[in-house]
Amino acid sequence: MPGSCDVVVVGGGQAGLAAGYYLRRAGLDHVILDAQSQPGGAWRHGWDSLRLFSPAEYSPLPGWGMPRQEGEEFPTAAHVVDYLRAYEKRYDLPVRRPVRVNEVRPARERLAVETDAGTWSARYVISATGRWECPYVPDFPGREEFAGRQLHTAHYTSPDEFRGRRVVVVGGGNSAAQILAEVSRVAETTWVTLRPARFMPDDVDGRVLFGVATRKAAGGAGGGVSDLGDIVMVPSVRDARDRGVLQARPMFARLTAHGVRWPDGTEQPCDAVIWCTGFRPDLAHLGPLLPRWQDGEVATEGTRSVDEPRLYLLGYGDWTGPASATLVGAGRTAKATVADITARLGG
Repeated sequence: MPGSCDVVVVGGGQAGLAAGYYLRRAGLDHVILDAQSQPGGAWRHGWDSLRLFSPAEYSPLPGWGMPRQEGEEFPTAAHVVDYLRAYEKRYDLPVRRPVRVNEVRPARERLAVETDAGTWSARYVISATGRWECPYVPDFPGREEFAGRQLHTAHYTSPDEFRGRRVVVVGGGNSAAQILAEVSRVAETTWVTLRPARFMPDDVDGRVLFGVATRKAAGGAGGGVSDLGDIVMVPSVRDARDRGVLQARPMFARLTAHGVRWPDGTEQPCDAVIWCTGFRPDLAHLGPLLPRWQDGEVATEGTRSVDEPRLYLLGYGDWTGPASATLVGAGRTAKATVADITARLGG
């Protein structure tokens, strides 16, 4: 039932569970409020073939490593969901769902967390809602005119629905490359990127990224993960390259009723456009606390908000900690966050 506690965590995905693990260890009274009806966070909504970039042992949450998936070197999204469900039970984390947080607002010396199940009162709030609920599609010329199908990564499930069609895939990241790789097996595809695609070396996967992120988090010299490139060459993407599919064209000028028009005026017909254009932080509930926030990054010192020092943000991207949107990165930033809250509460 709603009440008072030391910390309210908003979001029950990987970042929220990592925060819960350390809050429990610190002995802080807390609750985790999750809008979804089942465990698993964003991993419940990925496309059918989505997999981790690394073996299970390189993708742990704090305290308990992910078990290996039989017959799979790189675990499926369903395996990650099972792991997160078991993680909740293993540590008896106080997750309440489905509870949707509408807003967090100041309430004198505390914060009021208004939800569809009542109001919680907290000394600190950790926002860990991620990005999946806020897919971003650019307001591109001709979007309303195009008569074909448009969908975002968030709504893509499998290539079968595009069999025999002409498909334009937009985006220069991992989602675009992986979706292009499988859709190109059943459809005529065109890949479009705003900037030239940056491929990582073939021998770089999550194991290497894990090491780079670890050194960066420890304050080591050298670049971060992004310096290696944007696209991990997982087996399906390497196969697409070998088939000659990974040939990106610069961005088209506009959509037309039946296709796309290039800057030189030529037109190409297509039946569908898949926008692999990323996500925005899901932070609408923080409007009363962060009036200057405008769909972008929030000013932070570590994970603590500069504008509201009783608010922490976990798992939204590198601005909330190196690799914080990954399983292992979420654990690192959660540990530092809870240590800071514990110190502010007097140890």
